[in-house]
Amino acid sequence: MRAFVFALALFAGATQAFTGVVTRVSDGDTLWVRPDVATEQPARKPVKLRLRGIDAPERCQPWGPQAKAALEARVLHRRVDVAARFKDDYDRLLGDLRLDGDDVSAWMVAQGHAWSHRYRGKGPYGELEDQARAAGRGLFGERDPMQPRLFRQWHGACG
Repeated sequence: MRAFVFALALFAGATQAFTGVVTRVSDGDTLWVRPDVATEQPARKPVKLRLRGIDAPERCQPWGPQAKAALEARVLHRRVDVAARFKDDYDRLLGDLRLDGDDVSAWMVAQGHAWSHRYRGKGPYGELEDQARAAGRGLFGERDPMQPRLFRQWHGACG
């Protein structure tokens, strides 16, 4: 199955596809993965990965600690599959993360811990976000949750 995932990731244009263990979670959409085998990263050093397709609350923002805790509980110290294509403005790999074949970004949105990233309409997880909103799950149960993009504009980045 993992071979199929790698083949699919490479076919989809991923520049890096690897399996590794999550060593740290920074917030609800950023984590560190130590590759099982040497990739382009020297000596199997952990790679900083930003989950593609979602935007989770900032650490210092309401629901930020809960989003981080949810991602930690789901993936910390677990073996995952990574398929990444680009680096973002902060030099993080931007990619997809799968745990036992399940899309971790989809899970974060479905549980109400992140928004579907807004591009091309509702983004890749718009339907899951609509369902989480309707059920009042996670941050969607809060009164008027502020999207991280807007939070950063008003308050700056967390220190």
